[in-house]
Amino acid sequence: MSRILVVSQHYWPENFRVTDLCEGLVAQGIEVDVLCGLPNYPMGNLFEGYSYLSPRRQTHNQVEIFRAGEIPRKGNTGPMIFLNYVSWPLFSLFSLPRLHGRKYDAVLCYNTSPVLMSFPAIVYAKLHKIPLTNYVLDIWPENLYSVLPVKNKLLRGIAQAVSNWHYRRADRLIAMSHSLAKRLSEVSKKPLDSIAIIPQYCEDFYAQPADCSALRRQFGDKFHLIFTGNFSPAQSLETVVEAICIAQQKGFSQLHLILVGDGMSRPALEKLVKDKQAEEFITFYGSVPPQKIPEFCALADGLICPLADSPDLGMTIPAKLASYMASGTPILASITGEGAAAVQQADCGFATPAGDAAALADAMIQLYQLPPQRREQLGKNAFQWYQSHYQRSTLLSQLKDFVLSNSLQNL
Repeated sequence: MSRILVVSQHYWPENFRVTDLCEGLVAQGIEVDVLCGLPNYPMGNLFEGYSYLSPRRQTHNQVEIFRAGEIPRKGNTGPMIFLNYVSWPLFSLFSLPRLHGRKYDAVLCYNTSPVLMSFPAIVYAKLHKIPLTNYVLDIWPENLYSVLPVKNKLLRGIAQAVSNWHYRRADRLIAMSHSLAKRLSEVSKKPLDSIAIIPQYCEDFYAQPADCSALRRQFGDKFHLIFTGNFSPAQSLETVVEAICIAQQKGFSQLHLILVGDGMSRPALEKLVKDKQAEEFITFYGSVPPQKIPEFCALADGLICPLADSPDLGMTIPAKLASYMASGTPILASITGEGAAAVQQADCGFATPAGDAAALADAMIQLYQLPPQRREQLGKNAFQWYQSHYQRSTLLSQLKDFVLSNSLQNL
């Protein structure tokens, strides 16, 4: 039986798709160990039941979890985020001896932010002479600048060099899109045809019918536009708030925005909504378990998928796009690049330029004014695109085969 070491700073009970990925590999007959941090994302406080000292080893759904220390990102200020980014890769090195003798066939780094989380994976793979695959989900240092607005050219140069070093140390790279694969080929000096392109899938429960009757009783029969996920600067949710305010000013009072989730940008967003006196048509619902998200998707007349205005972020495809499509709901995308192309090719909604609140407001109005039959067709198109591009079983098998391929000769 094959065994894989998965390295990811974030893992259960934090809400990251890497948890489902690991459990999916276990279901396919792979033994999986995870080296991760202490759960504190997104608000920066350690989850209930966790402290710096314990628990440092757990088993969850047949996955063996080894936790290394980190400085929580409490308050989500720039300095605390920086300390969180650099602390876990360093502290995790002291946990590598705990993995001694477990004899892995491969190491997989599930590389969200920061890129530094791949450092312990690099060290372990090189010491034990086993192949390392880096699954790049956030391109660095570009994603860093959406959270920490670094302007100094010297610091930016250092961040670029550090990021490139990490990408070059992987034996194998996985990108979620063609443009990201091209970028990784440039910075890693690896041939483009050696980089696997495997989009992020979504869990199967997103495609199951959901009962939204309780939410319908709570929110009524308005035209509900819903965002679900993390409230971070990279999401540019202020663009969404501005857009629905513009639509309201144009007389479309039936539109109602529901923001489901939480994160570092929430206080600023709440202030923006208050300053615009928009509380009547914008609702902050708070965080819910992932399994409840389909209920909101069922309630939604349109699901909003925004990203900040950055050509580099445009190389990535937001993970929520797959789950939105799986729900069979029309999509309003305020993004540039690969994600916008997917929405347009699928014919499942409207794609407007990232950061353009006026264009997004027009898209909201257009969706509202469409005949019900056309909105229904957009939802069906979304589901069909999900079936052909984001099926969990297909993409999980592709990832497993690539990570466990025996030879590095062609990589």
